[in-house]
Amino acid sequence: MAKPLLPDDLWAEIEPLLPSPKPRRYRYPGRKPIDNRRALTGILFVLKSRIPWEMLPQEMGGDSGMTCWRRLREWQQAGVWEAIHHKLLERLEASDRIDWSQALVDSASIRAVGGGECTGPNPTDRARPGSKHHLITDARGIPLHAVLSGANAHDVTQLIALVDGITPVRSGRRGRPRHRPERVQGDRAYDSRAHRAALRTRNIQPQLARRNTPHGSGLGTTRWVVERSLAWLHQFRRLQVHFERRADIHEAFLFPGTRTHLL
Repeated sequence: MAKPLLPDDLWAEIEPLLPSPKPRRYRYPGRKPIDNRRALTGILFVLKSRIPWEMLPQEMGGDSGMTCWRRLREWQQAGVWEAIHHKLLERLEASDRIDWSQALVDSASIRAVGGGECTGPNPTDRARPGSKHHLITDARGIPLHAVLSGANAHDVTQLIALVDGITPVRSGRRGRPRHRPERVQGDRAYDSRAHRAALRTRNIQPQLARRNTPHGSGLGTTRWVVERSLAWLHQFRRLQVHFERRADIHEAFLFPGTRTHLL
């Protein structure tokens, strides 16, 4: 039997965070709106398979692929994906599974088809249109925040946005919620005096490799977990290529991808 895309335990966590479908205007016979679970199953199937919305199988919520697309857009505008991420992070923090001793940052470029928002000439792909996924994780590789940008955006320009984008996470115990790691670690692409100072003002110790210095700093022995998390993220075929012309739609796919790996 195939593994379900949306297991019952995951659905039990997500269901209270989803808004109810809009009520029908008229009480005439016709097809009723699909329920949230079928819509979310269809969204996850497109995320994993990269098929067009109109080809969504009926057993995967395919009563209407465009209905699943609209539900994806509406949930992104309502901040549902961020709420789901926060809920799962709190569950991990309550069981002491988030390691705040350090955070790791990295990015990965993807090709963009048809251009659109948050795209730019990729310097590593003969200036073809592309985008970048910027990711910050804890010391174990748990995704804490993600940012989408054009492929021509330098990694260091998104460093502070990644750090400030971490939402406060409650553990269920006494004390303030955590949202600041003790230190941030990155490769030479994040070498910047101004950004080191910005991290120190946030009481975060910067561990950023310096350019024009010999290799062998030893940072790679712990920094590989963020590279692994990016590789996991790009196992979702819809995230391997930027198809959407609207940035919010691609971000709506990006965030469910990071949330899925929290479990």
